[in-house]
Amino acid sequence: MTNKKLATYLAQLGNRRDFQTGAVSAPIYLSTTFAHPKLGESTGYDYTRTNNPTREILEEGLALLENGARAVATSSGMSAIQLAFNLFPAGSQYLVSRDLYGGSFRYFAELEAQKVAQFHYFTDLASLKTQLNDQIAAVFIETPTNPLMNEIAIREAAELAHSFGAIVIVDNTFLTPLRQKPLDEGADIVVHSGTKYLSGHNDLLAGVVVAKDAQVGERLAWLANTTGPTLAAFDSWLFIRSLKTFELRFNQQEKNALKVVAALKNATGVKEVLYPEKGAMISIRVTDASKISDFLSKLTVFSFAESLGGVESLITYPTTQTHADIPESLRESYGLTPDLLRLSIGLEDADDLILDLETACSVFN
Repeated sequence: MTNKKLATYLAQLGNRRDFQTGAVSAPIYLSTTFAHPKLGESTGYDYTRTNNPTREILEEGLALLENGARAVATSSGMSAIQLAFNLFPAGSQYLVSRDLYGGSFRYFAELEAQKVAQFHYFTDLASLKTQLNDQIAAVFIETPTNPLMNEIAIREAAELAHSFGAIVIVDNTFLTPLRQKPLDEGADIVVHSGTKYLSGHNDLLAGVVVAKDAQVGERLAWLANTTGPTLAAFDSWLFIRSLKTFELRFNQQEKNALKVVAALKNATGVKEVLYPEKGAMISIRVTDASKISDFLSKLTVFSFAESLGGVESLITYPTTQTHADIPESLRESYGLTPDLLRLSIGLEDADDLILDLETACSVFN
């Protein structure tokens, strides 16, 4: 199937894998353990933390999506990030994107507090270049950043990092492999919150790590088996099911987002629209932050909730939700101010989404 178009491959993911029954939908192997034919022999499956037939199908699909050698599916996006950083020894130093998901910042701050690692922050290629040195073990990039939608050229960043021997890790949650393939641009590892666009139904918690190099992939799989951030068989099956419609979902969400962006640029009370011209994530700044509570209360289609990437449109207030763990003075210093809202555009009719936002914007009159 690897020589077929992506839509065909995804629609067929898991098909023709059960030769005994011919099941079109891959079976869910709920067994935690697998019997050995005899002493010294294995079916290839021993214990489900190590390997599971359902999760194996998922990981093969995820590796192909990112053009990687090996993928590991984990129990959440944060466990995926933790797994990637487990590759490096204690005391390592890292350069990471300044505008960063609050959960990632919280994890990095905890590693620093435990004196396990040191983190330095960059905002663009220039600041990355000035801070790179032989002591940097890895560069961690969000592009676009969450929630300010800043972008950085992965290829140029990777060339700079590699010139100092640093590994490049890219969080590709926002744009997904449908809009950018970091491994093709020079990155070494890609991570995703699989909870978001890849699974896309707001019903599944998952993470993804994909390695370009097969040996790195094997090491990640060994670490996953050792530390245990296992994605369960049923969740793996839900993830496979979701990937079958991934391209259709994301393309339509992007179409909706383009229409919403055009409307927001002329909406009452909206002073700035932050959008990278692709994908379905939008941030806006409003003219009066004190009216945000009233604005949210008027929404009837958008749900005021954390997360993103699902079929239902969500709106998030980073100041009190996703980025609350970043100190106020720090987040405001780089532009994450109390007037900012983040929108995740779903699969509703775009006209209904626009009307919902325009109605809510009446509070700024």
